[in-house]
Amino acid sequence: MLKKILKIILEIIVTVVICWVAWWAFFISYLFILSNDFNEILSLFSAFAIPLLLITLVFPKKIKKKSFIVNGAYTLIILIALGINFGIMKYDESITINTDVNINVNEYMPFVAETKIAKLDNDASLKLTENLPILDGAAAAFPLYSAFVNAVYPSDVKYNNVPFLYSNTTGGYKRLADKEIDIFFGAYPSEEQINDALMKGTEFEYTEIGKEGFVFFVNKNNPVENLTLEEIRGIYSGRITNWKDVGGKDEEIVAFQRNKGSGSQSTLIRLMGKENLMEPPSEHVNDFMGGIIESVSDYRNHSNSIGFSFRYYLEEMIANPNVKMLKIDGVAPTKENITEGTYPIIGSLYAVTYKGNSNENVDTLINWFLSEEGQELVEKTGYARVK
Repeated sequence: MLKKILKIILEIIVTVVICWVAWWAFFISYLFILSNDFNEILSLFSAFAIPLLLITLVFPKKIKKKSFIVNGAYTLIILIALGINFGIMKYDESITINTDVNINVNEYMPFVAETKIAKLDNDASLKLTENLPILDGAAAAFPLYSAFVNAVYPSDVKYNNVPFLYSNTTGGYKRLADKEIDIFFGAYPSEEQINDALMKGTEFEYTEIGKEGFVFFVNKNNPVENLTLEEIRGIYSGRITNWKDVGGKDEEIVAFQRNKGSGSQSTLIRLMGKENLMEPPSEHVNDFMGGIIESVSDYRNHSNSIGFSFRYYLEEMIANPNVKMLKIDGVAPTKENITEGTYPIIGSLYAVTYKGNSNENVDTLINWFLSEEGQELVEKTGYARVK
């Protein structure tokens, strides 16, 4: 009798332990699979595989074998599904062109021999030694203002230390609004960024130091070579939804956008004028701290996709041979057409300051950007000069 009682107690303990282990196996498996960006539902079903096999251990002998077979088949199906999902993820990665990616700044460092930044043939006429303006900028502008630092600042200036910083458009404009930096390099800010600065008592001032083409790009095999401005607005407002309506194949147009506050997204909004911008393609991604969140999709280079960026960033910094830039109103976005002003969507590269800055070297540096030496670096970097 005592043996039976002890056996029952032991079976209860074993069952509780197995169930406890099964629960933690489910929880850890789910988080692990999800953290690797697998589909949320697939992650949930996959996480049941190990717990089901463990729980089978406490089943009666009569059904244990059948349970192992059923759970084994379930596990096999899950493994196949995970493999297919993994293959799709890798394919998406191979065709994804993240036009918001931070550049490899190490390739564009000042005061080093191996660098991609533009350099003057002779020493710059301006050399600053004190009261150095604090610089920050967008990804596409980094090679240019790094070249400015190399030409004008002391050689002991270090990257990511005052006065030579790099945040990106969103972070840089926030720093400028907070008056933590003196000059921001990039595209014109969004209305939200301007209003945020005004609420903090900061008024931005803009100096155009270079010109750049705002471009639209598609898969290189897309037969469409040209779009009109009206067609661009039609696509991004949702009025035009099929490539056949603009001379292409009978395919749905997938019009990718950028994150709110980025320089190119702000430019697109201004380009749309009175037309309402449609909702961008989005996807559910895993933020380990925030759970599943909805995010604007990165550009995926399918045959029916269209995206946008700035010419220099797309052509010279990303340099992906599998996409092509479209002509707009019959004019190609070449550097020559941008310089001459014949390309219809020309954006400006600004040196943005704030009103009331007491550092006199800010104006000195701005004037040098517009000098022949400054404009030479603008042109050598890959932008069109303004003077």
